[in-house]
Amino acid sequence: MRQLKAELVSQTEIAYSIFEVIVYHEAIDEQFQPGQFVHVKAGNGYDPLLRRPISICHIDPEKHLLTMIYRAEGKGTRLLAKMVPGGVVDLLGPLGQGFPVESVGAGDTAWLVGGGIGVPPLYYLSEELTKRGVTVKHVHGFQTESVVFYEEKFKALGPVTITTADGSYGEKGFVTTQLDHDADYLFACGPSPMLRALESYPAKKGVYLSLEQRMGCGIGACLACVCHVQGDETGLAYRKVCSDGPVFRAGEVVL
Repeated sequence: MRQLKAELVSQTEIAYSIFEVIVYHEAIDEQFQPGQFVHVKAGNGYDPLLRRPISICHIDPEKHLLTMIYRAEGKGTRLLAKMVPGGVVDLLGPLGQGFPVESVGAGDTAWLVGGGIGVPPLYYLSEELTKRGVTVKHVHGFQTESVVFYEEKFKALGPVTITTADGSYGEKGFVTTQLDHDADYLFACGPSPMLRALESYPAKKGVYLSLEQRMGCGIGACLACVCHVQGDETGLAYRKVCSDGPVFRAGEVVL
């Protein structure tokens, strides 16, 4: 983990209140792995005090560029949305445990399932899996058409199915209705109800879920993001989403 004062290269609103931000720093390299995140300082003062965890959407290690996508809905992310190219973005990273890319091999098939702002980390994952000869299929769920993003980028890597809760775009309904049962792996990121519904997916080799959680420190010290271990009867066993996760194997923690 390093503190990086990165240069903001570009910032674009790619859907309603959804922003893509690209930053540059010479230390941005292959150490940044799919499923990890960075902790971003919002604003220049002490308000807001806490950093915001934002997933890694893409890394260009040769150009030392990091792409993040976030929803501007709270005070911190609204401040971040006001930043312009040339500004300095203060971030800590890479943080957390990412997806087990190394365990997936050529010839395997993987479902990548995202819900809302849980879609971005799956783009970097999809790129890396594709490089390894994995067949990737994507299902992305959104509330409505105005917040759909990155559909064409994912299509360049594999088939994409979009669902919307209100039926305004793609298939009406939830991501769980669009999966067949032929995959070796399932990787997912999104809200807890979606992840709970995917826990029992019958993947041949593994189901891995990336949790969305509010965080304080982002490095495992404050215990603000803990979740209990599945099957522990004492209630005393827990995992820290920021440092033990955010990616867990299905069944490891209580969702």
